[in-house]
Amino acid sequence: MTPNVTLVAVVACLLAAGFYLLLDRSLTRVLLGILLLGNGANLLLLSSGGPAGGPPILGVTAEEDMADPLPQAMILTAIVITMGMAAFVLAIIYRHWRLTQRDDVVDDVEDRRVATGGVADVEDDGLDESAETVPQDAP
Repeated sequence: MTPNVTLVAVVACLLAAGFYLLLDRSLTRVLLGILLLGNGANLLLLSSGGPAGGPPILGVTAEEDMADPLPQAMILTAIVITMGMAAFVLAIIYRHWRLTQRDDVVDDVEDRRVATGGVADVEDDGLDESAETVPQDAP
């Protein structure tokens, strides 16, 4: 079976847009990128599944006319994984919004220092390390 050119173009656009959004600093765009990647992967699996056929039940359909059940099972699994990832990223977005009132991820000073290979300067800032900090929104 040769794949439909339109379906291949749609898969390529979904995957490209998903990767582009995934690399953004806005967490909402990261979520949309994950969803687009999941849908693109599902369409890719659907197009690789071969031609449509009858139900894959012995005695109901001849063996040469049966549809391949493996891509269907993989698509169902991919849908569940995508929804689980979306729920996890939504929880991260909600927690980040509650703590910072921002949607985007900002550069951390410590991350920049590690990226440049600098050595940490340890300062005594007067805080007791044994004291436990409680987040603002904790009950």
